[in-house]
Amino acid sequence: MSNIDQSLQELMQVDGAMGACIVDYMSGMVLGTAGGGVDLELAGAGNSQVVKAKMATMESLGIKGDIDDMLITLESQIHIIRPSAHNEGLFLYLVLDKAKSNLALARRKVQGIEAKLEV
Repeated sequence: MSNIDQSLQELMQVDGAMGACIVDYMSGMVLGTAGGGVDLELAGAGNSQVVKAKMATMESLGIKGDIDDMLITLESQIHIIRPSAHNEGLFLYLVLDKAKSNLALARRKVQGIEAKLEV
């Protein structure tokens, strides 16, 4: 089990990590941040809308199940959004330097960190 600060420290250990935060997507409130790369407060609030929109779309389409993660790839960055299966209403957000990261390993590490998160 890890708390928010421990989870953020672990996220920043992922190869290529630039910044990370844990967000309550119902309110858009960021519960904790580490690093940078982007304005994490703004990114957390904005990506709350992305998560809510995807969940609403899945419901409209009758798609059952949970979102494992969402990826946003930019020219020089990768953004991983992972809704928490154990802490309803939260997601982990990780910004990676595309040139310094391994997407497959990063996704696995985020999954492991999310599984241990205790809020």
